[in-house]
Amino acid sequence: MPELSALIIGSGFERLAPGEPGDRIENRFGTPSAPIKAIEIAGQRVLSLARHGEPHSIPPHAINYRANLLALKEAGATEIIALNTVGVISAVREPGQIAAPRQILDYTWGREHTIFDGSDGKVEHIEFTEPFTARLRLALLAAASRADLDCFDGGVYAATQGPRLETAAEVNRLERDGADFVGMTGMPEAAIAHELGLDYACLALIVNRAAGRSDTPIHADVEASSVSARTLAESLLRQFFQASPERASESS
Repeated sequence: MPELSALIIGSGFERLAPGEPGDRIENRFGTPSAPIKAIEIAGQRVLSLARHGEPHSIPPHAINYRANLLALKEAGATEIIALNTVGVISAVREPGQIAAPRQILDYTWGREHTIFDGSDGKVEHIEFTEPFTARLRLALLAAASRADLDCFDGGVYAATQGPRLETAAEVNRLERDGADFVGMTGMPEAAIAHELGLDYACLALIVNRAAGRSDTPIHADVEASSVSARTLAESLLRQFFQASPERASESS
């Protein structure tokens, strides 16, 4: 089956996917956050969905992750590139840069976090040792290398509940747990993608230092760093979707 990629667009980066919206089709898990768009990047057809709605109105804990991912699968997507804005905790990178995390820690609660909720009498225990699909994550890193972009390889993404930001003490705890980045939407999105058989990788846009890690107010940090992180992500995605012989043959 030919690959069809989809982008799940995160906070503040909806402009990465301009174009006419498609249908916002309800599925067995409810209504997705936004209509699915079919866009073109470097000559490739790509699906996109705004995680927080259009306009941005859905907080992280209220996103219908199950409906979003099922909608993309039913539209034909086979792989998902999730764009997540994060704060950086450790010294691995600075705001304004990008990363492809390798691991995840889940601190969320109360979210509909699985498609195996018992409603249809079917339960599966997916393996989640590697939460991000290695092939797809490495393809993003290879695209960064071809474009001569600095994309950090690895690190641990901590998914917190939100919508408030963390306290300095909470960030200290996350660092003790081994986290390098902190965001609010990585889970249960990654796990549900695996349950649905979708390849899934995160492209983290680092827009601030986490609480207690800078003398600059966090929102000022975000304002100063977002354009740089977005520009890098756009350049990486254009390179990723360049029509290599393999991808071109898959798309034909």
